[in-house]
Amino acid sequence: MQCKDIIERIEAVYPKEAALGFDHVGLQVGRKKKEVRRICLALDATEEVVQYAVESHADLLITHHPLLFQPLECVTEEDFVGRRVWKLIQNDISYYAMHTNYDVLGMAELAGRILHLQDAQVLDVTMERNQKEEGIGRIGMLKKPLTLQECCAYVKECLRLDTVKVFGDPKQSVQCLAISPGAGKSAIYPAISKGADVLVTGDIGHHDGIDAWEQGLAVIDAGHYGTEYIFKEDMKRFLEERTEGIEVLTVSFEQPFCYL
Repeated sequence: MQCKDIIERIEAVYPKEAALGFDHVGLQVGRKKKEVRRICLALDATEEVVQYAVESHADLLITHHPLLFQPLECVTEEDFVGRRVWKLIQNDISYYAMHTNYDVLGMAELAGRILHLQDAQVLDVTMERNQKEEGIGRIGMLKKPLTLQECCAYVKECLRLDTVKVFGDPKQSVQCLAISPGAGKSAIYPAISKGADVLVTGDIGHHDGIDAWEQGLAVIDAGHYGTEYIFKEDMKRFLEERTEGIEVLTVSFEQPFCYL
């Protein structure tokens, strides 16, 4: 199967038009007519991931976060982004990014299901598709009220995480939960306006966290990676169902930091 055939299958479900205006999605490196026998899936196209794709003899690398977000000034070994582009081209590996189009049409619903939200609705509507609202994140009800401390334990269990950071009173009761995978600063206002007790997201800074709490919204920061790594297994299932005979690998070593 050629790369263009795989792209057609992806974009039939996750069209580029669903991406937010600032985003850059689609085929960023390589040939549409490249014959694909092995796909590598990752969250980020780091140098380590690109090397893994090379060593795995992958024909196509697909990531959630785009490698090319800003214009490149050069593609050389001295430039840390250009070096990855050059390595992909050298090894004839096509590279495809699916970012906020997947956030809107895949990640949001998946995250809500993983947390078992009841009566889940779109948190931040960005488009309408087939007479249905779509957008970033989900908001819904937990099966029963929990203390914020219990909710943290529940989030860690559902997302298979060791740690989270929390803004709020651990003893307060929460039941209406919003989740916005990835960097969730922009989800604070929608969560407050829709009556959430707690927002689960990532990349929350000091001031954003305390400001949210001052307005009555507790925040559980489960990390950018911690709320988005679910992309890999979901897309693995998607591709295996639609690209018979192609091997799909997932990269498992991407957590970019650790706690000491």
